[in-house]
Amino acid sequence: MTSMDELPLDRRTFLNEIEGHLLIAAARTEGRTAAARFTARLDWLTDGQRAEVERHFEAEYLTLTRASWERTAERGRQLRAEYEETYRRLRQRLLAACLLGCALLAATGLVTVALT
Repeated sequence: MTSMDELPLDRRTFLNEIEGHLLIAAARTEGRTAAARFTARLDWLTDGQRAEVERHFEAEYLTLTRASWERTAERGRQLRAEYEETYRRLRQRLLAACLLGCALLAATGLVTVALT
């Protein structure tokens, strides 16, 4: 199976858009189901009122879901930036340690050659 990173950009974009549409469709279905469960307990509502409450409930559900997704995406971007910075610092430390090791090895070699 091919990973998403290996796909061409236009195909990745297309698949991301499909995934987005599927997520929204699933959220709408969840919202409708939750709205129906909520209004089922309100037996005093007329059919028109029930439909109106369900529409408002579904809209609010989608708004909250979108806000949750946006917070999750933002936190993902923050974590990615933090991990990239940590990785960059670790690479710099490793390079510095390697350079120091090479310098020590070269100095030891020079001292050995000078003493012989």
